[in-house]
Amino acid sequence: MTVSNDIIRINISPEREIILLGTAHISQESVDLVRSAIAEEKPDSVCVELDENRLKALEDGDRWKNLDIKSVLKKRQMSPLILNLVLASYQKRMGESTGVEPGSELKAAVKETRACNANLVLADRDVKITLRRSWGSTPFFRKFKLLAALLGSIFETEKISEEDLSKMREQDTLSVLMDDFGKTFPEIKEILISERDQFLAGRILKAEGKKVLAVVGAGHLQGIKSIIESGQKLPSEEELCKIPPPSYLATIIGWGIPAAIIISLIYIGFKMGPDKLADNAIFWVLATGLPATFGTICALAHPFAILTAFFLAPITTLHPLIGVGMFTAFVQAYFCPPRVYEMEAATDDIWKPSRWWKNRFTRVFLAFICPGLFTTVGSIIGIGKIAKTISGG
Repeated sequence: MTVSNDIIRINISPEREIILLGTAHISQESVDLVRSAIAEEKPDSVCVELDENRLKALEDGDRWKNLDIKSVLKKRQMSPLILNLVLASYQKRMGESTGVEPGSELKAAVKETRACNANLVLADRDVKITLRRSWGSTPFFRKFKLLAALLGSIFETEKISEEDLSKMREQDTLSVLMDDFGKTFPEIKEILISERDQFLAGRILKAEGKKVLAVVGAGHLQGIKSIIESGQKLPSEEELCKIPPPSYLATIIGWGIPAAIIISLIYIGFKMGPDKLADNAIFWVLATGLPATFGTICALAHPFAILTAFFLAPITTLHPLIGVGMFTAFVQAYFCPPRVYEMEAATDDIWKPSRWWKNRFTRVFLAFICPGLFTTVGSIIGIGKIAKTISGG
């Protein structure tokens, strides 16, 4: 086989060899190189930079037909779904800019591995865990800056530059998408690159057979090579997949504010009488319910979703683990279920805000996000009213 700068051979022992093949996720040359490498090397195991969910997404062209969005909402997985949709949309934009579908070389590696009856190893960490670790490792107040950056990327309309295309040929989609964020949020870059290098290296070293071929993004090539050659002790997969618990500050704020509101209302009832209590309670209902209603209307949601927003916002604002958007989105999905073609078009529509309200699938997202945004403003107004009452204003 022709020697390539994208192929690194590592002899673990006289009887065991690991071949690292670095690919570009948007290159036809990489697809051809993967096919020839597997055919000529005849490895016992082939490790690919995929997890089970990403493999299923690559192979299942009808995956949207099987998506039950109401089940997603019940399991409280709406946020990961939105993030995955943004990632899938970004991949599609890359494919349109290069003419090659992202992940084609990985798909080819899986197909060729099965054809020659070699052992297939899915070597990457679940993308949802990577995203959750990135979010959990971001300091509390910097999360708002990260959200703003992610939101801003959705409204980005410029075409992908040649410089970006060059990066894409050397890195995987997830790393490219977050590269700019990594400059501002170094903890994210650590999780996206260094941790995944360790995870991939661990899976590759555990692969069965005397000859192991690993197909990974070129951006991971040197990191994995360094880890394997150094013989360093790697963290366990359990450590690399552990989701950081919420920070003490986030926990205190999350539970402390609702507790303070309830205690304040009880105090007003005892010290100032039922009239004052009723006045503040009604104000709280209106201050949270009306903005939530307005947000749901802005999403052009179903009338029952609008009613749900008004009645549940005053309650959900007093619980840090549930939001009114969970309920409004569920009602929206129940009465206006997205059609299959709308789900399939979502990867295009999410980058075009003018289409958000025309697509039932993205409108469920709006019904999830908008009520909560406006309710937050209403909660601040309600807290101000309660504080003013206590202070005697």
